[in-house]
Amino acid sequence: MVGPHSFVRALPRLGSLLAAGSVALVGVATGPVHAATIGSVQSYMVLYKSDASSQNAAAQVQDAGGALVYNYEQIGVAIAKSNRSDFASNLQSASNIDSVTATAQGATRVKNDQPDANGSDTAPAVTPAPGDSLSALQWDMRQIHAFEAQSITSGSPSVIVGDIDTGVDYLHPDLAQNIDFTDSVSCIGGTPITAPAAWKDDNGHGTHTAGTIAAARNGFGVVGVAPNVKLAAIKAGDSAGFFFPEAVVCAFMWAGNHHINVTNNSYFADPFLFNCKNDPTQFAIWKAEDRAIRFAMQNGTTVVAAEGNQADDLAHPTQDVTSPDNTTPVARPVTNACVVIPVEIPGVIGVTADGNLRQKSFYSSYGVGTVQVVAPGGDSILQKTAEAPNGRVLSTWPADKACTRSVKEPTADPTYPTAVYCYLQGTSMASPHVAGVAALLVSIGVIRPGAVQARIDNTADNMPCPSAEVLAEYALFPATDNGAPQQCTGGAGYNSWYGHGQVNALAAVS
Repeated sequence: MVGPHSFVRALPRLGSLLAAGSVALVGVATGPVHAATIGSVQSYMVLYKSDASSQNAAAQVQDAGGALVYNYEQIGVAIAKSNRSDFASNLQSASNIDSVTATAQGATRVKNDQPDANGSDTAPAVTPAPGDSLSALQWDMRQIHAFEAQSITSGSPSVIVGDIDTGVDYLHPDLAQNIDFTDSVSCIGGTPITAPAAWKDDNGHGTHTAGTIAAARNGFGVVGVAPNVKLAAIKAGDSAGFFFPEAVVCAFMWAGNHHINVTNNSYFADPFLFNCKNDPTQFAIWKAEDRAIRFAMQNGTTVVAAEGNQADDLAHPTQDVTSPDNTTPVARPVTNACVVIPVEIPGVIGVTADGNLRQKSFYSSYGVGTVQVVAPGGDSILQKTAEAPNGRVLSTWPADKACTRSVKEPTADPTYPTAVYCYLQGTSMASPHVAGVAALLVSIGVIRPGAVQARIDNTADNMPCPSAEVLAEYALFPATDNGAPQQCTGGAGYNSWYGHGQVNALAAVS
């Protein structure tokens, strides 16, 4: 039998982050400021002081022994590379620079396929609201009344949802008509690249979240929450599913500068699972990401984020045993000075996951103040039902990527003969449901991020904490990091597991 901790181990080790071999750097200082050794090239996050400008970043980086990758002058953050051991200390000595940190440890990996017993993937005996050929399998959409909401609005093509993820398969027949090629981008490496080949999904995760948001209502496959809105693929996760800080900063700056209405964020973006503000090696990355996320929100972007799959109480963290990801994890104590990004940035809509029995998914993290609402993420252990035989959420998937539990539909397009749909579970699957509802709200004129969040909160279906009998079922699934039992605190109107309750698309747009 698989141990309880392995069910919710969401962040495996990364391994090597930098390719072997040397990379030529332009403008490297001719004389070292300090004694230095030359090694492999590393990426660095350069955080300027809040009252200082990064306008001269290129020259400063060059003088310190590195090369500028990109300068986000609007928030005082620069991305640099260097192969010198003294680069950070050289640059740190400048009076206008707050902090410099290598980002080699700054990645976490998305992983949502939790192991379980074999389950049937056949269609349940359910008659859905008018939908597409696989809509009978979409218990998640019925649970949040998405099909009913679409009788009022299916979203406006003028609304853009940025899916900050591993890219999107823009050829998938359920997504192709909604892809916004103009506003899609790859941020891998910290530099925006708009060529479609750069932001095409090479993992699968981004295509899955994109389908939940906006798979088209075309009579074929599945239907997203907001099937008429446009999808901008903002690729910040690489083929292995890792999100480096420089890519995350780039993604939110892109969203803010391109007036993206909503972003979905089904990942963590921090050097460690818990990113501690009082740790000098983590401060620059935490603050740079914080500035970028706030920049996007200040420019009108509603930010929705997954809570995480560690079954942990984010409001009361005590220990992190999964970090750093690229080496052997070392147990370390953590406190409320340590946060998960982006979900714990003020103003971000945090989303926990539930299953078809409308109970919190066994793996979902939670916490007072960190969660606003709950949405279907699936639960293949505690919540298999006749309507959800394997407990998971079905959505779009690239045809060239492996999927353990898939549904395949033949198409009439010889260039894409088979459309693939994959069953997954995780808070990554919950978050895009809420991003889709946010897009519907923007479509009917609820524009400001604060107003969108308030409407989602106020129209959610209240869910009280579970009874003692139900809570006992979660005893086998303690927090991944500290082994603490899961506890729910609060009332029906707001609590640590469900926030204000399950998102209700129909109530939100009515």
